[in-house]
Amino acid sequence: MSSFVVEADWTWTGAALEAGVRVAVAADGRIAAVGAIEREPDVRLSGKALLPGFVNAHSHAFQRGLRGAGELFPEGAGSFWTWREAMYALVEHLDDDAFREVTLRAFRDMRRAGITTVGEFHYLHHSPRGEDFAFDDLMLDVAREAGIRLVLLQAYYRTGGIDRPLAGGQLRFRTDSPESYVAQLDRLAGRLDPSTQSLGIVAHSLRAAEPAEVALLYAEARRRRLPFHMHVEEQRQEIDDCRRRWEDPPMAVILRACGGAEGFTAVHCTHTRSRDMTRFLAAGGTVCLCPTTEANLGDGIADVPAMLAAGAVPCLGTDSNSRISMLEEARWLEYGQRLRGERRGVVVDETGALAPRLLAAATERGAAALGVAAGRLEAGRWADFALVDLAHPSLAGWTPETLLPALFLGADEGAIAASCVGGRWSEPPA
Repeated sequence: MSSFVVEADWTWTGAALEAGVRVAVAADGRIAAVGAIEREPDVRLSGKALLPGFVNAHSHAFQRGLRGAGELFPEGAGSFWTWREAMYALVEHLDDDAFREVTLRAFRDMRRAGITTVGEFHYLHHSPRGEDFAFDDLMLDVAREAGIRLVLLQAYYRTGGIDRPLAGGQLRFRTDSPESYVAQLDRLAGRLDPSTQSLGIVAHSLRAAEPAEVALLYAEARRRRLPFHMHVEEQRQEIDDCRRRWEDPPMAVILRACGGAEGFTAVHCTHTRSRDMTRFLAAGGTVCLCPTTEANLGDGIADVPAMLAAGAVPCLGTDSNSRISMLEEARWLEYGQRLRGERRGVVVDETGALAPRLLAAATERGAAALGVAAGRLEAGRWADFALVDLAHPSLAGWTPETLLPALFLGADEGAIAASCVGGRWSEPPA
């Protein structure tokens, strides 16, 4: 790839949308400079605004195949646990071709929505042929085909519940031991495209790994300087089961086992006690919220004000991919809290501005959680961009002051004209 300079009508500089800003992209796909660059732009993006590409910190791409399924309730109200049965039924029908198709569809949807990096929390490891980890390799291949930056969050999944064996569709998630997990991690490391792919270490949840295993995996992540992710306290039943087994809720058990939280992203934290959340964040932890999935599954609404009070802005994920729009995830990060607390303007910065903090949740916070040099338009980071169409009907009437709030509170992914990963556009920008 040749180097180039791009200039949009408006560019997000980290503090505001500014005109006259040029971005120089080096031949290696990284940003070389941002600002008043003397070189004339090779690409002039009239009628467009340039943002950092969105970072989807938590996805289960194969669950895109569930869209519209599991939404009948003949026996009355359903729950996360009844939805999970529909998910297992999908798993049992996914062969190599079907898995490739649904995953590619999800990743292409993400690119169209301006998502340039995905943290794929991957636990569907095995094909119908047996314990072959074939779907791990397929995941790398599909991400490469879709042109999306992938952090393969390779999940450890040994048990089917606290003190329960794996059963049914769960057998295709199986990892036998921390040792075999690390061996597979090493094998995958040799297959990565270093320009667009990296790894993270994952314990699926305390339903799938015991505290001692979580501690071993977390220590390995710290040793390798890889991000560590885990589902934590999404459902009340999970908390009740954990209390019966280990006397404390999952977050407290995990903190005791791991002894720290640096580089640790806890996903959901829907029902985490404030004192446990304070300890987790103080120890260096990060929270990833997935508002549309948490709503779809009836999980509940996390206590975001407690996170903000501790100085932590959560990152965002599309999780089950029943909807693929980081704009909508960011919108419901705020709207869910408005419903919960009966007040407006919750996820705001020190000036009271909402949109910059929503953008940060959808970009730089996710990049930090995934250990990726993305999420901001600055030298040294990857040239990953989301391009906004200023003529899109949903943005009609915008001004430089209202554009970002209008985008996050009034538009959807249709307002995204194109995306760019490492200097390569999803389609030629015009």
